[in-house]
Amino acid sequence: MLALVLVLPLSDVAPANAPAFFDHARRTFLHGYLDAAQKEAEVGYQRFIFSQPAWGRRFQLLQANAMAWRGLNEQLLTSLADDRIPWVDVDDKVQRLALEVGSLTRLHRLPEAGEKLQEAQKLCGATRSGQCGTVLLSEGLYELEQGKSSQAQESFLRSMEFGRASHDRMLEASALLNLGHIASEEEHHDEALEYYRRSATAAAKLGANDLLQRALFSEGYEQYALGNSEKALEMYVAAEDRAKSLGDLGLRSLILAGTALAYADSGQSTLAERSDLRAIELARKIGRKQTEIDASMDLGRLYIRLNKPNAADIYLNQASSMSAATGSSVDLLTCSLLRGEAASLRRDYPRSLQLFEEVASSPDSQPSMRWQAEHGLGRMYETQGDMVSAQHSYEAALGLVEGARADLNQEISQLTFLENASSIYDDYIHLLVSEGKTQEALEAADWSRARTLQQGLGSLSKQDARQPSGTFTAAPKLKEVEIARKANASLLFYWLGERQSYLWVITPERTQWVALPPRSELLPSIERYKLAILSLKDPLKADTGEAAKDASSLYRDLVTPAAGQLRQDRPVVLFVDGEMGQLNFESLVVPSPSPHFWIEDATVLSAPSIRMFAESVRTSPAAGKNEPKMLLFGDATPSGTEFRALPMAALEMEKVESYFPGNAKIFQGAQATPAAYLASSPEKFQYIHFVTHGTASRTDPLESAVILSPGGAGEDTYRLYARDILQHPIDAQLVTISACNSSGSKSFAGEGMVGLSWAFLRAGAHNAIGSLWEVSDASTPELMSTMYQELGRGQAPAAALRSAKLSLIHSGGHFNRPFYWAPFQLYAGR
Repeated sequence: MLALVLVLPLSDVAPANAPAFFDHARRTFLHGYLDAAQKEAEVGYQRFIFSQPAWGRRFQLLQANAMAWRGLNEQLLTSLADDRIPWVDVDDKVQRLALEVGSLTRLHRLPEAGEKLQEAQKLCGATRSGQCGTVLLSEGLYELEQGKSSQAQESFLRSMEFGRASHDRMLEASALLNLGHIASEEEHHDEALEYYRRSATAAAKLGANDLLQRALFSEGYEQYALGNSEKALEMYVAAEDRAKSLGDLGLRSLILAGTALAYADSGQSTLAERSDLRAIELARKIGRKQTEIDASMDLGRLYIRLNKPNAADIYLNQASSMSAATGSSVDLLTCSLLRGEAASLRRDYPRSLQLFEEVASSPDSQPSMRWQAEHGLGRMYETQGDMVSAQHSYEAALGLVEGARADLNQEISQLTFLENASSIYDDYIHLLVSEGKTQEALEAADWSRARTLQQGLGSLSKQDARQPSGTFTAAPKLKEVEIARKANASLLFYWLGERQSYLWVITPERTQWVALPPRSELLPSIERYKLAILSLKDPLKADTGEAAKDASSLYRDLVTPAAGQLRQDRPVVLFVDGEMGQLNFESLVVPSPSPHFWIEDATVLSAPSIRMFAESVRTSPAAGKNEPKMLLFGDATPSGTEFRALPMAALEMEKVESYFPGNAKIFQGAQATPAAYLASSPEKFQYIHFVTHGTASRTDPLESAVILSPGGAGEDTYRLYARDILQHPIDAQLVTISACNSSGSKSFAGEGMVGLSWAFLRAGAHNAIGSLWEVSDASTPELMSTMYQELGRGQAPAAALRSAKLSLIHSGGHFNRPFYWAPFQLYAGR
């Protein structure tokens, strides 16, 4: 990802047509068409080197610069070795030396690179060359290759300032890219993201397409490192097509290696293998050793996942041999980590123990490598039956993960980061349960939930979240029975595991746990049932086939184990896990005495964690609100063709307003803009209701948005983003987002379905109603009218929403199908 950039001056006056020819070649290079730029520069060099040597040198340097970006380091050195015409101009000499230092460093010929660097520094010290900023870049690269990260960072910072002072955006953007690389290597991923985004912004303004693609690729890698592999894959696939068109083999090899990682994480092993092999092929072609090492290690990791330890060793041995030649301790330790996993698969436990302990104890290991080593040790000990050592290793791994997460500053980074720890938590919970420590397992499982929500609401400080000295602190004691008693509710806490799933049934009298089928057995039924509901199937009818079977089997697997302890006079609070968040439990079918939806028997709501639910039991909206106040937004002016007008939106708003006579603040039509919401003092209202479209982003949940009317000429002025919602504290008893996918479209480890409902809970709402899929414009006004009517009669939000759903079920029309009433879910916040 490191690239030296030379910006060549165009102000010189030269005879003939050399300036125009050079300008065209330089612009071709700037816009990222490297192969074409290299060929144009070669033609210019041959044409002018003898007749107009000054311009010939500029073409020669431009050709070398294109080679540097393409990773053609040997060819670059050969091209610059042509001394038939003396090098006279100081700027030309400085540029040449900077390029040579970069290529020699990438080829790991450090003594030669050091000599060239000293020569360049001497020239810069004796002159005021405008090209000394590139020497600072090459200096940073040289220092980084020697493992001197802090010195390299200082060199890149100085290079960035040099570029900024000389208005050299290309230099500034390249320095930012390299600063991001250092932050990434130190696993400061949200800091790296910021550097890459700034680099991309500068490159985009300049029209430097190749540099822009490198910055975007690097941003994709940080998304992967932060646990958002789906977002990374989306960015990689787009970047690979663009890199192909630009003719940049070096960038393509990098992208292919990154794409392979994301494919592997999504279970697409064949595509991952193909991408890694292609990355290795391209890297060898251009002599890009580091990319070859990375792709070889990734291929070894993939074969370990596929339980092919012998195939993994072939590529890990190659990577280890190349890493020894480059002297990279991090790469050598990564090879040791993966070799340890391969040894465990072969049941060579002494070898596995040696390798994992080497990585876990090395001061050169990155935090992620140490927690992977501790996780590997835990699995190895568990396989051998040493449960005490296994528990110690799992806890050490979790301590390192939680410590790294606490260092993140950006909310979106914290949201996705625990995806990295999901398998560790799963193994840890499984171990505790298998050892009969079910209470500890429940406390640890709940402690892993809703951490970002709790920190944002102040119920969990950043210091509380941090594990002291990277060690694991046992989860705080959880008085779950007392919480259930105060709420007069039954709590069903689910853990969706790879080897075994679990359910804790918590009532005001006792806590019991039940083993459930593993995730792989439950997931197909969950996905099929949701698709059946979206297809307007009625699971109460036997002729609906799979829908009826799935509705009954999911009830049997997920609810029946608790049914004997549930009472109709107590609400049921669900604490679901993973893909369970896409399932409406109320629509599951109870088989006897005659088939009926579970909602007939229970008032059901959801909550992010038991600890957060305990907060909601203790707190209520601020005092002093004598009359319930409604903030009502909707019936928005359509924005383009993407979002159609909702014919029944005005009717729904009219019905909702009727329950708050003279006590509702209404923003309708063109007035219903995002800016109007943010300026409306939403913290003053007990009820907030949106009647409009909504969007849910799978890859970037804080990009989910309420679709309102345009607030200006800008492209996105009609979107009220989740990221903006959570920045404006509220204290509402209930927020209702009568919009499609307002609950979110993807569940993030530890946080659940992250979308608009999550954002309003994070902002301070006590309850939020969101939807799991696109809601019906025909049935929703009636449902919402009934809900507010029941709220006016004193019912709690969960009971009022249930009454509204039951009114549709018993209406006798086609609105009794789950598609019309089941999308709406109530989430309890604080």
